[in-house]
Amino acid sequence: AGSSGVGNYRRGDRWKAFNCLGAGGEQVTCRKGHINEIVETMNVKKAIATLQAGNFVLIHDSGDRENETDFVIAAEFIKPHHITQMRNDGGGLICIAVGDKIAGYLDLPFFSDILEFAGEKFKSLRHLKADDIPYDEKSSFSININHRKTFTGITDHDRALTIKKFAEFCLNNVSREKLGTEFRSPGHVPLLISSGLKNRKGHTELTTALVEMAGLTPVVAICEMMDDNTHKSLDADNARKYAKEKDLIFLESSEVESAYKDFESSEVESA
Repeated sequence: AGSSGVGNYRRGDRWKAFNCLGAGGEQVTCRKGHINEIVETMNVKKAIATLQAGNFVLIHDSGDRENETDFVIAAEFIKPHHITQMRNDGGGLICIAVGDKIAGYLDLPFFSDILEFAGEKFKSLRHLKADDIPYDEKSSFSININHRKTFTGITDHDRALTIKKFAEFCLNNVSREKLGTEFRSPGHVPLLISSGLKNRKGHTELTTALVEMAGLTPVVAICEMMDDNTHKSLDADNARKYAKEKDLIFLESSEVESAYKDFESSEVESA
């Protein structure tokens, strides 16, 4: 199948159009709603406005999970200086989180599925299954990509280009056939596939849910915050301190989950 027909719609209708895209790319009944009538938490409202303006927010998942804080920015607004800030002030892996509907339509595989399939030929891959992750049952990692106009793919300029072009691709050219025309793999930007916030509570799901509420393309650049002193993840208290110093919105996962639950409930009621 080619383009689903969801591209080239007005900016204000983006989230409605993506809600009309089923997991297999089929058109489904659109649900209506308005974010200002749905999200009651002021902190989430501020985060939504920040993302819509093309700026960072910080999201902490949970002390019962990874206990990590990620930089989060809508991929369609990414610029090289954002990569620089994530690289210097975050220090984790810079990835693209992809909404489940888009990933499903593009038929993107989880990397665990690739290992299982390839293990039929390369026997050593059979033993690499990520079945012992201490904080979750499943990894969200998919393939790694570079845009075909990048050079090495690792520079701030190249990674920003790959991330931005992938967001634009998902907005305007959602096509399985054209994916390989614009991107190559392996590359330097990992894709992460959302399993939906009802099924998994990771940064992949939290961030794509937040940008969906913001009416943006559900494609997000994220990066974990590391601690130079402890050589571990930056704890939530220091992440909050950084947010205050940089005038950034800091969200707990519970805030996003609560707001998204209201968001979905309102869509069902308005259907």
